[in-house]
Amino acid sequence: MSDYPSDQPAVARSVCAVLVTYHPDADFPARLARVASQVGATVVVDNGSSELELGMLRHAVGTAAVGAAAATTLIGNSENLGIARALNIGVRHAQAQGHSWALLLDQDTLVDTDMVERLLSIQATCLTARVAAIGSRFRDTRGRTAEPIRLTAEGEHWEEVESVITSGCLLSLRAYGLVGPFRDDFFIDYVDTEFCFRARAAGFRIIETLAPLMSHTVGAPTLHTVFGSKTWTSNHSAERRYYIARNNTVLLREYGTFGRGPWLWKSITRSFKLTKRIAFFETDKAGKIAAVWQGWRDALRGRMGPRRG
Repeated sequence: MSDYPSDQPAVARSVCAVLVTYHPDADFPARLARVASQVGATVVVDNGSSELELGMLRHAVGTAAVGAAAATTLIGNSENLGIARALNIGVRHAQAQGHSWALLLDQDTLVDTDMVERLLSIQATCLTARVAAIGSRFRDTRGRTAEPIRLTAEGEHWEEVESVITSGCLLSLRAYGLVGPFRDDFFIDYVDTEFCFRARAAGFRIIETLAPLMSHTVGAPTLHTVFGSKTWTSNHSAERRYYIARNNTVLLREYGTFGRGPWLWKSITRSFKLTKRIAFFETDKAGKIAAVWQGWRDALRGRMGPRRG
């Protein structure tokens, strides 16, 4: 891998934004327009939304294309194929169109007006590095306070990390071609983490901004105080709790440095902690707890892809 050429300086037109939608809300067109104006092209990959929602998406894509004077494409899947497969469809579209970078975004993320410019400025400082992805920190729209902006000892506005979240990630398409696609069998949750782990194992670096460049929320977080101690819980649905438990266990098994016994114990411990948080603070307790343990069992049995039963 030592003959891997350094990335050339990227410009906005070399970036294709990839947005995955699934029953998007009425404010999605405004969020789409904000990112479309910053990149060379945009592709929206929809995962089985209704005809009414698809009509909104077609109009939004057409309006964004006019406003941004750049190609904007809608790819509609007849069913929910999962975030991983939808991302792969969008990224391969970006590759086919000759782009060098893909900006990955969730449908509910509101990007800053200078997000792409700032990501590209960071990329420009890493020309000699094997960078697979540059992730963005975010302001939580549901109340969590972002960490204060700081600089590294070298005065940089970024740092190297183990993994970054999908939304707000500037993905190197050259690295994607070498590392391989997002894992379809994960379906949703930890798709980004697994890719980052695989990229780092291949000798690439994962970078994250120190300043938030977008507004975004993970789940529907609520804050609870117990005996003076504050605890956040995400309130994910039972379906999401299944994938979180299953895919986290798979990551521990495949990438953990704990040995054969300890990784299994760690996965059990994490499942118990998640179960306790659900039992104390969330609704649909029985359904979510059952989903957690089904996910854990399916991980041990190698049952991947969409949840069954």
